Amino acid sequence: MNHDVEIEQELVKHNSRRWFFRECGVGLGSMALLSLLKDDSVAQTAAGKNPMAPRQPHFKPRAKRVIYLFHSGGPSQLDLFDYKPSLVKYNGKPVPKEFTKGIDYAFIRPDAGLYASEFKFARHGQSGAELSEAWTHLPKVADQITIIRSMMTDAINHAPGQVLMQTGSIQFGRPSFGAWVTYGLGSESQDLPAFVVLSSGGGTSGGAANWGAGFLPTLYQGVPFQRTGPPILSLSNPRGVTREMQRRSLDTLKELNEHHLGVTGDPETATRINAYEMAFRMQDSGPDLMDLSKESKATLEMYGVEQGKASYATNCLLARRLLERGVRFVQLNHEAWDHHSEVAKGVRSQMRQTDQATTALILDLKQRGLLDDTIVIWGGEFGRTPMVESDPDANRSLGRDHHNKAFSIFVAGGGFKPGVTLGETDEFGFNVAEDPVHVHDLHATLLQLLGFDHSKLTYRYQGRDFRLTDVHGLVIDKLLA
Repeated sequence: MNHDVEIEQELVKHNSRRWFFRECGVGLGSMALLSLLKDDSVAQTAAGKNPMAPRQPHFKPRAKRVIYLFHSGGPSQLDLFDYKPSLVKYNGKPVPKEFTKGIDYAFIRPDAGLYASEFKFARHGQSGAELSEAWTHLPKVADQITIIRSMMTDAINHAPGQVLMQTGSIQFGRPSFGAWVTYGLGSESQDLPAFVVLSSGGGTSGGAANWGAGFLPTLYQGVPFQRTGPPILSLSNPRGVTREMQRRSLDTLKELNEHHLGVTGDPETATRINAYEMAFRMQDSGPDLMDLSKESKATLEMYGVEQGKASYATNCLLARRLLERGVRFVQLNHEAWDHHSEVAKGVRSQMRQTDQATTALILDLKQRGLLDDTIVIWGGEFGRTPMVESDPDANRSLGRDHHNKAFSIFVAGGGFKPGVTLGETDEFGFNVAEDPVHVHDLHATLLQLLGFDHSKLTYRYQGRDFRLTDVHGLVIDKLLA
């Protein structure tokens, strides 16, 4: 376990015991308290430490920050990354029974007809990465990305699928990937949250669980910025309240909270102290972050940003600006990929909103020297079926149902081997045929690049040590540069 993390947990343990014995007021409690106070160096060391100070991981990391482009809803891998000639050959014909034996789908029968992609595919770059024509910009960075066509997950519905992808468990209440990273590494920013959440499209089915801290102190949870209007509210004081007045009030409140923290050891008190101080500092840092007028016209055009308009493109540009200001983890939630009907039309619509900005982000990070130590992740919670979904009663046609047995994502930067496509699916895209990568394996590999042994980044809760890959996961060495 990380040494600083051990200190933090010791502080909570020591202070909680001190509070218990003080409240008991009995002889045994007094004797135990005196014993504790004789050697409380661990607690004293942690008490004077910024809980969000940067921390060293288990070993030298390849990456030190993350941008997670979470395209929830289930992007169709068959229309984006995984070309299947057999689907073209057998388009409209029934699925061979051996492929769907024992599988139940939510909205279509297992014997529904096969459905070939309406998009043509081509190879790009020196790597020969195979992408559909739906991507009009991503081919520019074909040699920078790493495509994983053999992802697997345990969940078939949106909420549990999203929560599993983000927390490693289908059960709500576990810490998100971003929270684990923040817990393990701390923050390099004094003026902005360590973990920021930006959203576009619809709301994610998993909700706040996708960026929550679970049983970790809430200090490590993601901080959502507004989807519409100003992303950060209340950056100005009310009329008549000067900054000096506000500072004096906060100092008094801080003293009271620190006294309470010393008595109880409650980590949520430390969260409150940090939140008040961060809000005060963001009154200076927030306006500068949001002022896109400082970006060149060429940069705004590269991303496709329209000044004053909230969008996925704006969020991608803000993600880069957040990283430059020391933010550790930025999560962009874009929920709009649940194409049960007219999947080709839906994919085209989402490409118009996201393709250019996604590509621009990778190019921008690279030209600024940030891509080498920044992990970029693009993907959803599962994929879509090789069979067609058509239901006149539900006004659905030419769609695809949820599919968790095989889907695709891509990663870039941060120590991943660029220009590689890992994994294969069977001839129709039902199951992984080569190099399977479970969600737990992806998490283990991401933590490895961030400098952590995934089996040792733990937090003790309810009597046992929990981890993000609880209790599975293998590092996929083929993905590493």
